[in-house]
Amino acid sequence: MPALPQIDAYAEELTDIRRDFHQNPEIGFEEHRTSARVAALLESWGVAVTRGIGKTGVVGVLDGARPGRTIGLRADMDALPMDELTNLPYASRNPGVFHGCGHDGHTTMLLGAARYLAENPDFAGRAVFIFQPAEEGLGGARAMLQDGLFDRFPCDELYGMHNSPYQPHSRLSIRPGLAQAGASFFDIRVQGQGAHGAMPHMARDPITIGAGLVKELQEIVARNTDPLHAAVVSVTAFQAGSAYNVIPDHAILRGTIRYLSNADRDMIDARIRQICAGLALAHGVEITADIRNVFGVLTNDPDCVDRLIEVARDVVGDQAAPDADITMGSEDMADLLNVVPGAFFSLGHHGTVPLHNPGFVFDDTILPVGASLLARLVECRGAA
Repeated sequence: MPALPQIDAYAEELTDIRRDFHQNPEIGFEEHRTSARVAALLESWGVAVTRGIGKTGVVGVLDGARPGRTIGLRADMDALPMDELTNLPYASRNPGVFHGCGHDGHTTMLLGAARYLAENPDFAGRAVFIFQPAEEGLGGARAMLQDGLFDRFPCDELYGMHNSPYQPHSRLSIRPGLAQAGASFFDIRVQGQGAHGAMPHMARDPITIGAGLVKELQEIVARNTDPLHAAVVSVTAFQAGSAYNVIPDHAILRGTIRYLSNADRDMIDARIRQICAGLALAHGVEITADIRNVFGVLTNDPDCVDRLIEVARDVVGDQAAPDADITMGSEDMADLLNVVPGAFFSLGHHGTVPLHNPGFVFDDTILPVGASLLARLVECRGAA
C-alpha cells in the first residue's frame, strides 16, 4: 500500500497545510508563525505541546494505549534566504525567503503522522514529534540539544527524512553507518591597504592576495588530504571593491568545508589558518579566519536502518532499500543522531528541478506516503 487509507483520506488537507507553510516561509530561528501553527494543530488533535525549545522549536508528545518504547520523529521547519521563481499560485509572500528545500513538506508529513496517531491511539509506547528550527546551517539541532531536548523528552530511537526530487516517487533510500558529511563554514577577511587603481604600488591589494588565497585553499584537498578520504573546500563568495578605479582596502571570502572524519576536519581547519597566516606575513597584511563547525558527520545506526526498511516495506514495498551512496551534503539531524540511535532517509518524489534552486517545486502527492511511513514507525517500533 502506498499510504495508510486514513491518511490518504485527508491528503487534500495536508496539501492545504503544506501550501500555507509555503506561502509564509520563515528563515532559521524566525519560524514564529510556522511553530505557532504547528503547535495549534497538534493541540487540536490532543497532543501535548511544549514550545520554545531551541528558540522556535516545538515538541509534541503522545502516549499510546499500552506501555512500550519511545520513538522520536523529527522534521525541520525553516526556509532558505532566497527568492522563489516558480510563479505558483501559492508562491512565497515573503520576498527573499523560499521553501526551496522541502522543509514545508517535512513539517506537514510529521503533522500528518501526528494526526493519524492521535486518532488511532491503540499503539504501544510514546511518540515524540520534534519540529526543529534552523536546519539550514544555523544550528537548530544543537540549540534544541542545549535546551535539554532528550533530557526532557528521552527517546529510544529517532527517525527523520528528506524529500528527494532525484529519485523515483516513493523510493526510500538510506545508507547504514556513515551516510553524510559534516560541515563547517568559514569567513576570511583580508585587510590590506587601498589606493588609486592607477597607483597599485601604493596599495596592499586584498583582491590579488584573496585570489591567491582561493588557489591555496584548493590545494588543501588536493595535496594535504589522503586521496582515499573524501573532503571538500569550496570558496562560495568573494566580496571586494565597488569602483573601477579604486583598489579596496579589504576583501571578504566565504565558503564551506565538508568532511567525513573529524581528523580531516581538524587538519583542514589548521591548514586554512596556517595559509592565512603565511600569506599575511608574505604580503604585510592582516588576514583573519573565522571557521565555525555547523554539522557533525551523519551516521545511521545499522540496526535502526534494518528496522526502518522492514517497516517501510509495509508502505512502499520493494522501493525501500539500504542502497544510498555517501553524500557530501550535510544535515544537522547528524547532531541528534549522535545522542539517540536512529536513521535518516530520503523519500523520492516527482520533479526535475534540484533542491535549493529558485524554481524547485515540492510534489504534494508524496505527503500521505511520508506521513504513513512516520506513523508506522511509531506503531511498529514502539511495540518492539
